[in-house]
Amino acid sequence: MVKILNKENTILNKFIAQMRDKSIQRDAMRFRRNMERVAEIMAYEISKKLNYATRMVETPLGIAAVEEISDKVVVATILRAGLPFHQGFLNYFDDAESGFVSAYRKSRPDGSFIVDVEYVATSSLSGKTLILVDPMLTTGTSLMLVYDALVRRAGEPEHTHFAAAFASEEGVENVLKHTNPEKCTLWCAAVDPELTAKSYIVPGIGDAGDLAYGVKL
Repeated sequence: MVKILNKENTILNKFIAQMRDKSIQRDAMRFRRNMERVAEIMAYEISKKLNYATRMVETPLGIAAVEEISDKVVVATILRAGLPFHQGFLNYFDDAESGFVSAYRKSRPDGSFIVDVEYVATSSLSGKTLILVDPMLTTGTSLMLVYDALVRRAGEPEHTHFAAAFASEEGVENVLKHTNPEKCTLWCAAVDPELTAKSYIVPGIGDAGDLAYGVKL
């Protein structure tokens, strides 16, 4: 159920290294493009697990049989940090529908926080393949709340692929605990061992949304 892509030596690791490197990641345009490229590689890997059907294509010289994805795909993400990652998936699943969810951390007086899901806009998910993309899988709380909100709003997907660029071991464990392994697959570009008290991944990259779009107030 868990696929960790940087366990193999691929070009993916170059993009991961640049997103981690504090001297390179300050270039917001490069950071966003690297997030897209990680998503494109992950989209390619996920595409191997989908269902296909044969289509006959007429060429100038004859007829060719081509295997094409038959699944109805919806790519959903969490605003705002997920937008470059989402775009990378759309670059490959270019005929997919999309979903968008607004979720943010609401601080408590004791310094802890809860995750508040405010806005959900998505196509129907019933019987489709959902690819829920979030660049940072920290505790897994946000991802599970967003998934539940999508299902309540739009129906039960046939299969869900959770996709994260960077994940913590704790986040991976929590997703595994709260999902059905027969209907869900978790994809991570890299998995790191620790979380800070404020739930930032270590060594991680910092705040993906701030790096992509500027430090929020």
